[in-house]
Amino acid sequence: MSEPMHSLFEGMSSNAQQWCALETDFGCGLSFLQTWAAWQELPERPRILHFVALLGVPPTQAQLQQGIAGSSVPQALIEQLTTQWWGLLPGVHRLSFEQGRVLLTLYIGDTQNLLRRQPPLVADGIRLSNGGDACWTDDALKNLARHCRRGTRLSASAGTLAPALSKLGFKLQSTLGTSVLAHYDPTWEPRHRSDGLPPPVQTPGQCLVLGAGLAGAAAASSLARRGWQVTVLDAAEQPTAGASGLPAGLFCPHVSPDDSLISRLSRNGVRTTLQNLQQLSSQQKLQPGVDWAHDGVLEHDLNQPAHLPPQWLDSSDAQSIWGRHWSQPATAEQLQAVHLPSDSHALWHAQAGWVRPAELVKALLKQPGIQWRGQAQVARLQRSSDSAPRWQALDDQGTVLAEAGMLVLALGPATAPLLAASSLEAGQWELQPIRGQVSVAAHDARTRAAMPPFPVNGHGNLVPDFPDSQGTRQWVMGSTFERDVTELPPSAADQQSAHASNGEKLADLLPACRRALDGFFGQSDLPPTWSRLRCAAYDRIPVTGPVGTDAGTDTSGLWVLTGLGSRGLTLSLLCAELMAAQLHGEPLPLDARLAQALGSARLYARASKQSTSK
Repeated sequence: MSEPMHSLFEGMSSNAQQWCALETDFGCGLSFLQTWAAWQELPERPRILHFVALLGVPPTQAQLQQGIAGSSVPQALIEQLTTQWWGLLPGVHRLSFEQGRVLLTLYIGDTQNLLRRQPPLVADGIRLSNGGDACWTDDALKNLARHCRRGTRLSASAGTLAPALSKLGFKLQSTLGTSVLAHYDPTWEPRHRSDGLPPPVQTPGQCLVLGAGLAGAAAASSLARRGWQVTVLDAAEQPTAGASGLPAGLFCPHVSPDDSLISRLSRNGVRTTLQNLQQLSSQQKLQPGVDWAHDGVLEHDLNQPAHLPPQWLDSSDAQSIWGRHWSQPATAEQLQAVHLPSDSHALWHAQAGWVRPAELVKALLKQPGIQWRGQAQVARLQRSSDSAPRWQALDDQGTVLAEAGMLVLALGPATAPLLAASSLEAGQWELQPIRGQVSVAAHDARTRAAMPPFPVNGHGNLVPDFPDSQGTRQWVMGSTFERDVTELPPSAADQQSAHASNGEKLADLLPACRRALDGFFGQSDLPPTWSRLRCAAYDRIPVTGPVGTDAGTDTSGLWVLTGLGSRGLTLSLLCAELMAAQLHGEPLPLDARLAQALGSARLYARASKQSTSK
């Protein structure tokens, strides 16, 4: 390890919950790799290592490898970094290593602006780049100091910055080689977080999670990884009794010519989902090709063809290389493989695939620190009134089923009714139930031969070939979107109508495939659909955050993760990581503007506005 980086981490506590380093010039990642290697060598290392790095234009994978070549860093770490080095468009990216215990957060593009609008990182160590003092104006240095706590250690190149750093509260310790070492110790009290969230939790404790679908399992996993003892309660006998029990579904990025909020959010989500699937597979909790596959997805929509951001298609633009890692126009070979005309409007999403959600949930709930309890029907919540208040989950008889200092609601459509039953103002949230029905059947020789070699998405989606729990190969097509419809199971007439709708969607997606499935959709007495209820917020964006931020009620320790709609596989794990980061005051896994869009405060504002207008 270089001398400056080594000096920064002398203060790393062996029993720390987390350690956060900030590198103002990532370069080719040598400092990150050295820090990661040092963390590995600690006998009692911090539970979570955060490394936040700024870089204007990321190097290509080849440039990254060339820049690291010849270093003393273990080759295994270099290979893990280069494997995840793709799709680095401007914005915030989170790369995950060591089963989620080493987290690299990259600020790419206008780094000073990104650093300015992110919540304070509370960095323990900062390495100030030696790219020239001119780039570190007084305003830029003030922005940097905003991310310090008292005692933050800093390494900077010896030069004219020392006086400016001294004015900002940094005290010079020594000069080591060509670097100045200092620590942050201003005469004034540093500002605390100003993002409207509760004070960060310093020590993990016990937590209840209500709901054992994708949202609940993701929340439990992110919290358990940070040291929480999590009990997951669900009314059903087994996990994924709700919408997360879908036979198979897609994780896939959304695209739009203006690179909209949901497009950027979906890319963050896909990366997080892929990282978790790969990590769980390395732990042998999931089996690639059986429980999930990363084979890409074709998107085809005749009515509203998707358009890529124009700079992704411009080879002279620096973004084109990273955009092509995500999505690009489908090739003639890909169109031919699904029997579509060569002039079809279609995209190929390379970072996409299918998952059996129930298997993912089971794998997440097997993580250390998580206990699952079924047949626990929670009717009401209350907060104990003793000196150490706890959240209590009560059944309809008033019996306390479980209690803990923190509680996460991940109940989908049942979230708002439970809050209302508990006399919490969040019961006024506008969360819409949506019934979804899919058509699913086992393959025969004819249907399997007619299926495309990869999933196809558009107005509805087809997962063409996956095994059920007994190993039977199946296909699934859907889903319907029946807003404010909650009847389960659907009537026979509704199910026949849903099959017809799914068949029409398939005819638009893949006409040849629909014709091959006429033996299924053409039956006079079709088998039942698979049907469940989903939940969406008014703006179709998930909801992640504390309950009661603006409600005026003491709801400390009560958080929510819901409203995933049809994007649970893409966004649930990202939302859980965001919640855990906000809870602990960690660097966020995505841009602050995207985090704000996911926040629960917007539901209070909308409920208040609607109440006032009545």
